[in-house]
Amino acid sequence: MSSSTDSLRLNARVDAMQPSATLAMKSRAEERRRQGHPVVALSAGEPDFDTPQPISDAGVRAIRNGFTHYTENTGILELREAICRKFDRDNGVSYSPEQIVCSNGAKQSLALAIHALCDAGDEVLVPAPYWVSYPEMARFSGAEPVVVPTRVENNYRLTPEALDDAITDKTRLLLLCTPSNPTGTVYPPAELEALAEVLRDHEQVFVLSDEIYEHVIYDAEHRAFASLPGMKERTITVNGFSKAYAMTGWRLGYLAAPAPIAGAAAKIQGQFTSAPCSITQKAGVAALEMDKAPVDEMVAAFRRRRDVVVDRLRAIDGVRCPTPEGAFYVYPDLSHFFGLEAPDGSTIADGDDLCFYLLEAHNVALVPGPAFGEPKGLRLSYASSMEDLETAMDRIETGLHALG
Repeated sequence: MSSSTDSLRLNARVDAMQPSATLAMKSRAEERRRQGHPVVALSAGEPDFDTPQPISDAGVRAIRNGFTHYTENTGILELREAICRKFDRDNGVSYSPEQIVCSNGAKQSLALAIHALCDAGDEVLVPAPYWVSYPEMARFSGAEPVVVPTRVENNYRLTPEALDDAITDKTRLLLLCTPSNPTGTVYPPAELEALAEVLRDHEQVFVLSDEIYEHVIYDAEHRAFASLPGMKERTITVNGFSKAYAMTGWRLGYLAAPAPIAGAAAKIQGQFTSAPCSITQKAGVAALEMDKAPVDEMVAAFRRRRDVVVDRLRAIDGVRCPTPEGAFYVYPDLSHFFGLEAPDGSTIADGDDLCFYLLEAHNVALVPGPAFGEPKGLRLSYASSMEDLETAMDRIETGLHALG
């Protein structure tokens, strides 16, 4: 007898969608831990700090005060006004509350923007290495992601020449992430301006600027793309609270855009999820208004960890490792080790093989480069304790030296 699922037909776009490689690696690492293996997971992009106390206190107050019901679809006015003040204070860009849409995380904001702007036949430019969800979001909207390679020698930054070459009459959107997930790269203001100069000649192209790591920055200056001359009306800025405020589980993000685009995003959200959690929104207001000392302390810790990880990686022969200027990831080029033989006799053909070898043989979980569109590298998150990082680096060094 045939199963009722034998003739099941799924939406073709869902069927073609690839699962998140970062979540898949996290699940595999957790499975090995359940089996008793001492895995150090450097795969997830999540701060290992508790949410700062003023934020948690605001959430508790919201519960105790009965602020536990539906809110406006785009977020409470108090939060959207606080976000507007943030843009004015931190970025020199002025928005009104109707240009802000609060959502259940920056990931949802990105999806809302892409679906509001893109249609079948459109092209979305995605510089690689990219965050794993960008191409899948573009495909699900009906658009075609166009991967634009970058080079490790240039710290994985998109050049104006590469951008200009990639634009066609079908190009609808450029996805830009600075500070970058997965590389930690930060675009200097002059390089952003050079990209904007190219875009000024292509008025049909909008920019989706993912700035979720804005405050996790070390050796560089963050510049909001919307602050560049002539770019505000063609830029959708996505940001949120997960990374800088250690609020990953609270699920709160937002976008700022020209009113017609914000209105379209709000329409989609109103039919799919409605507003983010009321309690979380009150916590978000507190995050934007609190003293930034807890954030500065987290960033200082990330910087110390970055320095240790980069130094350890560069000490390994065959590893090429740019210095990340923001976020909490490093993206070394490990292609030197492709084609080498593991102690069990298997061959390390590519980044997938290398990551699974390091997990299975040395109990370190990383994310392979093919998921990010740059197969020569892999992503390592240093949002872990210094003890875990030292242990992981010892294991990585041992594992790479064992290849031959």
